[in-house]
Amino acid sequence: MTSVTTPTTTTRKVLRGRPYSLGEFARKYRLEETEAKRLYDKFGPSATELDLLMAAKRRLPVH
Repeated sequence: MTSVTTPTTTTRKVLRGRPYSLGEFARKYRLEETEAKRLYDKFGPSATELDLLMAAKRRLPVH
């Protein structure tokens, strides 16, 4: 019996816009650290993506 292996591929998200730091993102939207980290890990550091996400959640940035 022959074993067939497939190469592992890693999917990488394309970064749209400038990247946020985790702290900057949490401060901008007054998020708790755990929630900010969860969203940051799930959606990546893209400021454009995270701003769109927070707009969809109707969370306004703090200035």
